[in-house]
Amino acid sequence: MNILVTGGAGFIGSHLCDRLIEEGHRVIAIDNFITGSPRNVAHLLDHPRFTLIESDIIERCWVDEPLDAVMNLASPASPVGYLDNPIQTMLVGSHGTYNALELARVKGARFLQASTSEVYGDPLEHPQKESYWGNVNPIGVRSVYDEAKRFAEALTMAYHRTYGLQTRIARIFNTYGPRMALNDGRVVPNFVSQAVHNQPITVYGDGSATRAFCYVSDLVDGMLRLLWSNEVMPVNLGNPNEMTILEFAKAVKAAAGPECTSEIVFYQPRPDRIADDPQRRQPDITRARQILGWTPRVPLEEGLRRTIEYFRAELQAARF
Repeated sequence: MNILVTGGAGFIGSHLCDRLIEEGHRVIAIDNFITGSPRNVAHLLDHPRFTLIESDIIERCWVDEPLDAVMNLASPASPVGYLDNPIQTMLVGSHGTYNALELARVKGARFLQASTSEVYGDPLEHPQKESYWGNVNPIGVRSVYDEAKRFAEALTMAYHRTYGLQTRIARIFNTYGPRMALNDGRVVPNFVSQAVHNQPITVYGDGSATRAFCYVSDLVDGMLRLLWSNEVMPVNLGNPNEMTILEFAKAVKAAAGPECTSEIVFYQPRPDRIADDPQRRQPDITRARQILGWTPRVPLEEGLRRTIEYFRAELQAARF
């Protein structure tokens, strides 16, 4: 099939392109490289079934050839990315999503919107089910991302209800793996980078906040199962194995091996770090299990090993 991936040079988008190529599809990736990188898809550039287009879907999202599916992953996804680009983040979630939906409508293609667990805000429900409406501060610093994704979900559902467009919404929880940017600002690249440099692993606060980490290949599998399913309503995709940030820091140190001499140190979080920052995050994936037959399979230890190997290789290459 012919499949368009917006944000195709991003962390998750590039892994999605890999999987689609492996399955025999023709893939067109669009990216403006604000947070994505051509290096993430450099290995695909000579592939006869892959095309990379540098473009901003806020301005235009169009290809001339027929399409069977549009998968919209275009957006900064880390706090560093969306706080550095607040207006672009809101516009890609609104006008960019509109342009991608229009393309899918004109082409008669399926449409998948990559949403986020951030639509739940700092949740008062735990774990979070898709039926939970969320606890989001609409004018907080994180709202540029949270509200952009909430709008994108609403617009996606409006296209389904108005035009009968085959739409899917994936609510993505914390995902990690190779090709995360070293300066991403999220806890995985922070801790892994510190561990491979034998620097102190910095935990802000007392480490009791929780997250649940899903390896990127598992997430991609869930997204594709959702794309080809008949499910219109949002589906959580993430690993339900909740752990504290302190437990995660210890897991990263262990996965880095005996050569890692990093100590875990605690710092008081800066006000900008704690503003609307969720204290607990855990997906309820009952619907994903029932509807998609999906559950994460890569153990944390294995996923961290692969991620650390990637970071070490990147750092080694940077020295030469």
